[in-house]
Amino acid sequence: MKRLVITEKANAARRISTILSDEKQETTKVDGATVITFTRGGDEFSVIGLRGHIIELDYPEHYNNWSSVPPEELINAPQEKLVKAKNILSAIRTLSAEAEQIIIATDYDREGELIGLETVRLAAVNMENVRRARFSALTKMEVENAFDNLTLPDAKLADAAEARQIIDLTWGAVLTRMVSIYSGQLGRNFLSVGRVQSPTLRLLIDRHQEIEDFVPDPFWLIKGSFATEGFQGEHSDNPFWDKSEAEKKMDGCKGVDKAKVLSFSVEERDDFPPSPFSTTLMLTEANRIGIPPGLAMKLAEDLYTSGFISYPRTDNTVYPKSLSLKGVLNRLADSDFSKEVAEVLDQETIRPSRGKRMTTDHPPIYPTGVASSKKIKGDKWKLYELVVRRFLATVAPAGRVEEKSCTLDVGGEIFEAKGQKLLFEGWRRYYPHYRFTENLIPNLENGSMVDVKDLAMEQDETRPPYRFNQGSIIQEMENLNLGTKSTRHDIVGKLYSRNYVQGKNLIPTPSGVALIKALQKYGSHITDVEMTARLEQDMEEISQGEKVLDSVVKESQAMLSDAVDVMKANRNEIGEEIRKALHEQSHIGKCAECGGNITIKRSRKGNFIGCDSYPDCTKAFPMPRSAMIQPTEEGCTECGMPVLRVIRRGQPPQEQCVDPDCSSNKEMNDLGKCPKCNEGTVRMLFSRAGKRFAGCSSWPDCDQTYPLPLRGKIDVLNEQCAECNSPVIGLGERQQCINPECPTRPKKAAKKPKATTAKKGKTVKKTV
Repeated sequence: MKRLVITEKANAARRISTILSDEKQETTKVDGATVITFTRGGDEFSVIGLRGHIIELDYPEHYNNWSSVPPEELINAPQEKLVKAKNILSAIRTLSAEAEQIIIATDYDREGELIGLETVRLAAVNMENVRRARFSALTKMEVENAFDNLTLPDAKLADAAEARQIIDLTWGAVLTRMVSIYSGQLGRNFLSVGRVQSPTLRLLIDRHQEIEDFVPDPFWLIKGSFATEGFQGEHSDNPFWDKSEAEKKMDGCKGVDKAKVLSFSVEERDDFPPSPFSTTLMLTEANRIGIPPGLAMKLAEDLYTSGFISYPRTDNTVYPKSLSLKGVLNRLADSDFSKEVAEVLDQETIRPSRGKRMTTDHPPIYPTGVASSKKIKGDKWKLYELVVRRFLATVAPAGRVEEKSCTLDVGGEIFEAKGQKLLFEGWRRYYPHYRFTENLIPNLENGSMVDVKDLAMEQDETRPPYRFNQGSIIQEMENLNLGTKSTRHDIVGKLYSRNYVQGKNLIPTPSGVALIKALQKYGSHITDVEMTARLEQDMEEISQGEKVLDSVVKESQAMLSDAVDVMKANRNEIGEEIRKALHEQSHIGKCAECGGNITIKRSRKGNFIGCDSYPDCTKAFPMPRSAMIQPTEEGCTECGMPVLRVIRRGQPPQEQCVDPDCSSNKEMNDLGKCPKCNEGTVRMLFSRAGKRFAGCSSWPDCDQTYPLPLRGKIDVLNEQCAECNSPVIGLGERQQCINPECPTRPKKAAKKPKATTAKKGKTVKKTV
């Protein structure tokens, strides 16, 4: 039998062919497309890889003229499918004419099902000959099992994905054109509005507004230090919102040097492992270790198609019974984690942790193959190690924690103290990304007296809520049913690329704020989370066979039509609000040379800062590298040019003149004379990736560079090292030569291995 296999990408085609052919395959060209051929069990296989969606949904050409087609016409306008890779589709037609069976082997999810089905339909193959291979990992066992147990394609799953395509194209095209036309932002400067993107941006702006409007309330805490060990306790009525009441309680404790132990208890509890990785959990944890969600998803897909991890798009947090956990561990036995794997395998029984979500399409993300730190480098290795360590944690034993609680009487005032100690590391030994803070309390007896070492009343204040970062906003999107596991990281990436948010903690820009405020006032339900979540539920019901594509599309068109009517009635107000915000966002200050406006300019080579009076005034300056900037409305005391507030990750905000050659900037960044050329000055610089380093001002004639600490403030001391003549910098209370090879630099001591001090046990509660 001749079989044609269609995969989603070329590397998946190579991987599947290698597995099914036992590495005995040939490569040929059909109509210019690469095809892999081999024989298996008497059958002739031809495998061809797509490039994701080789078919693109769009409007007919004449609808692309923004000036002649009113945006509202797009709501019910026809959409057509355009072939992006004609040679691949031609090859599929050629091969399918001879094939007795066509096997769709794309990723098993909504998008993968649509990619496969729309391709074979457009190729006009005989659908009776089409089958589906479903797998969750590109391992030998999974792939062979999938091809031995072929199923029929799932048209309902594909319809759900197609409904999303149609709805997102319609909403995005209509709303983007309306807002861009109303605000005069056309061409490359158009403003993007999306069905999921805009409600997500609203979440960030609502949080931003909450932080901006937050007014801290003062409160007071009474704390004490007790016994020889000096363990800490707090007044049982903390916090006090009335200072006089706190002072009254404090007065009742003054002069008391002994506290009576009213109660003391010791309890041991299990410290349970974290749940297995879903897509959202993996992206959130990757963000915590410095890999942004967009990059993490790309790396995860590469690891999947290379056979190192299971399918990375899943909501599941419960390992299926069919997955052999010991089999996964045995495969890792000869990996870089062999010691940890041996320890986990040494358990009498393996009882994996469970999350709250259980689905049947794919298992949680787990390692399927052995990668080596010698072959895989950088963030890809960091992500693979994260997946391995998370898996080990989920099948490792629970840790053991000892908790102590005591109540103390200090002159009639009640104080409480709580302590915790890690008795048995358990899963924490393999997953070091969650910090455990120990707070030790000695064993005490009821009725005993302990010394009161110190009592103090401290003032504090309430704090605003935390800003979202890329990981936490993706979690919030999942909680609110915004987008899908496959699209959330892309949505966040678009917010950055459209300059609607900046910085690590997703701070909205003025244009992002103005866009959402205008849509909230004049755009009906466009920014409502509930509206988007409702459409997400509709698409889920399509995949379950409870709704059909056409009815969901018509429902979304009616919702969009209502919003468009409201926006058309308020087009002037929408345009004015957005134009005003865009001006504020680009305005930096006044030019000291001609009095014109200094603003952020866009060019093909990137953004820069320049005077609006060009060409009469040619003042222009580069943007600070890898930084978020904010105008200060102040002028430089040295040259009069605007002063910027520059914010970089891991460093305190810094105010500096917009002119990098200004003497005020040299004072902040010139660290000292270059010891290599004795002519240039060693300056603090930043790479495109945001890494701080020092380099000679005479570059490229002098290539002297030094690494600098990536975090914290650096003080310029204008001193040279007595040993190597390199500049010396201030790091808080200490000074350090910037030359890492300098004899004055201390050598790092080798880390000692952690010792396990106790064994796992059952919960025991003891009251003394």
